[in-house]
Amino acid sequence: MDSFYKYHVFFCLNQRAPDADRPSCANCNAQAMQEHAKKRVKQLGLAGPGKVRINKAGCLERCEEGPAVVIYPEGTWYTYVDESDIDEIVESHLVQGKVVERLKMDR
Repeated sequence: MDSFYKYHVFFCLNQRAPDADRPSCANCNAQAMQEHAKKRVKQLGLAGPGKVRINKAGCLERCEEGPAVVIYPEGTWYTYVDESDIDEIVESHLVQGKVVERLKMDR
């Protein structure tokens, strides 16, 4: 079965209460990073059916490992620190089809 998108990217934007005993991706600038990824994908002409879709997600249960991003159909999990990491994921994974090993989370 063909996928509607070549790559479907989900950014965890979960926000826990300030007194929660677990971290949350929202506290790691996740919203801004998701918006940056969406903008970059559009600038590169990668957005749309048959191409790439950047989505917001609720908790992906990996907040302890850093802000979480997952790319389907492969199910590749990434973490990031800043926009340069997002740019590297976009350029390497979404444009060239190459996994960014240094940002990849363990399965």
